[in-house]
Amino acid sequence: MKTYEILMEISGPTAMWTRPDTGATPVSYPVPPSAAKGMFESIVRIKNVIINPTAVEICSPIVYHDYTTNYGGPLRKSDQITNNNSFQHKATVLINVCYRLYARIEQFRYVPKSLAEAARLESLANVNSQHACQDMFYRRLKKGQFYDIPCLGWREFVPDYIGPIRSDTENRKRQTTIKDTLPSFLYCVFDPETGIRTQLYVQSEKGRRIVDGRLEYAE
Repeated sequence: MKTYEILMEISGPTAMWTRPDTGATPVSYPVPPSAAKGMFESIVRIKNVIINPTAVEICSPIVYHDYTTNYGGPLRKSDQITNNNSFQHKATVLINVCYRLYARIEQFRYVPKSLAEAARLESLANVNSQHACQDMFYRRLKKGQFYDIPCLGWREFVPDYIGPIRSDTENRKRQTTIKDTLPSFLYCVFDPETGIRTQLYVQSEKGRRIVDGRLEYAE
């Protein structure tokens, strides 16, 4: 059976792939975990296919940086809200990141939620949805069309480039000297079958391994 794969490049000045096990002062993963899927789906979404990230390549050195922001939302302590004081939120982020992301498009049996939706899906019964998704992805990626603005983890961290693999990326080749093991890796935050929020971690003695600057999401 033919496989349908897609890939893209994304870079930016700051990124934060939060490790949930680092608590109130979060530290970033070196590579995007479940956020990789969100970046692909910010470009293309088709209900009867699913996009599964397969790998990520690190194309710039991993550099951690202290980051502090003033939070003024409702989760502050009551006295901070009363006195209109901000809460200083500290984190350890990444700077000057560049990644190549790979994914595979697979069939997905979507259950329509209305008769009208079922009729629309029935009209596409003879369409190769995987091929259509692949074609739409590259068309939208080239034109810079998005359903949602892609971000590098946190919303305020927007990319300075997202698009096809650039030729000048050869000057920032895959960082083959980077090797690491992530014993607890956030694989997804939503059940791929039901869409229900269910955090899934990959935890094992081997964990998820970054080998020669590349991480395979499913080993």
